[in-house]
Amino acid sequence: MELSGKTTMPPPPASGRKRKCPPSSGLEDLHDDMLERVLARLPPASFFRLRAVCRRWRAAAASRTFLAACARVPSRDPWFLMLSEPDRARPAAVAFDAAERTWNPFRAAPGSMPVAASGGLVLYRAPDTDALSVANPLTGASRALPTPPQGVAQLQAIAMYGSPYRVALISGELPDLSMAVFDSSKSSWEGPVALSRKSHDPSPDSPAQGGGGGDDDTVYFLSKSGDVVSTNMQRSASKQYSAVAVPSPSERGEAVAYFLSHSGTVVACDTARRTFAELPRILPVYHEYSIDVVACGGAAYAVVLSEYLDTASLRVWGFADGAWRQVAAMPPAMSHGFYGKKADINCVGHGDRLMVCVSSGEANGCFMCDMSSNQWEELPKYINGDGEANEFLAAFSFEPRVEITV
Repeated sequence: MELSGKTTMPPPPASGRKRKCPPSSGLEDLHDDMLERVLARLPPASFFRLRAVCRRWRAAAASRTFLAACARVPSRDPWFLMLSEPDRARPAAVAFDAAERTWNPFRAAPGSMPVAASGGLVLYRAPDTDALSVANPLTGASRALPTPPQGVAQLQAIAMYGSPYRVALISGELPDLSMAVFDSSKSSWEGPVALSRKSHDPSPDSPAQGGGGGDDDTVYFLSKSGDVVSTNMQRSASKQYSAVAVPSPSERGEAVAYFLSHSGTVVACDTARRTFAELPRILPVYHEYSIDVVACGGAAYAVVLSEYLDTASLRVWGFADGAWRQVAAMPPAMSHGFYGKKADINCVGHGDRLMVCVSSGEANGCFMCDMSSNQWEELPKYINGDGEANEFLAAFSFEPRVEITV
């Protein structure tokens, strides 16, 4: 058998025309319902770019069935809203996308300041008028809340919780506290009603907890450097009324709101039972430390940055059975870098994630802790227009969902 050096071509088709390859299958071949289900699974940051892809995607992003497909997504990784001092080169707010691990510029409502968040919504307060508004930060949709009832004076804390959402304003001075609650399902306020102290509430300044005055009195003492320090906390405007809320164990839809008193004690207000308790101090009253409260996984925790024996420690404490117990701690190799820096911490939680922002004139950094495993990591820094890392003064978390209405 001989091999020919010529290449034999197949005969052309009988019609004399070239064959056309079948089109490749892709998103353009999907039915509209299936396309919307696929788009609903994309990271929330991509929602801003859907309308620019093509006309079909633009129509899908604006349809009600697409929003319904988004609502069927069980959960999304949170965004952490971080606030800093406003400046021309430094945006007043940025958001850390936990899924993409990126920082995104964030446009807050003009003339207002975030004070609380719940689910996919953020609550804003206008410092000049005390007006409250709720917004979906992903879509920009917002609504102004009705004016709070008369009698809400000496505001202590603002908490947001539940679905449909509720907003609680806790006012007065310890031990005379009252509470007014806005219910979005009724679009009206209730109260204010007086809060009673729990009968078994121990004094937060009992001798076993370090001594000192009672009922949020200010105590003065000498620091290690010889400076006169008071227990009256100096908080930034964005954290002045900060509170966290966890589901109430006694009634569905209600919550227990935790906030820091002026003297640094943790106060727990049960919105269902209309009671409050001032929890014991974690450290003695004459000890210098920075403290913040967070909500993670349906529980409230206190995060404390303190110095002891020529090092700094950052520990997470949970309150149970009448006492504080340590539940997590930053590795000493990480926390030691804050020794002698007089750093302040601003914390926020979401699910099992705990974000801690440490700021001082000498050291700044954001850290994330997985509360289920006590694994810590330092997040990439946000570099502003001056080429410097931002110093964050407050932190909030929300679940980015385009389908949530205000």
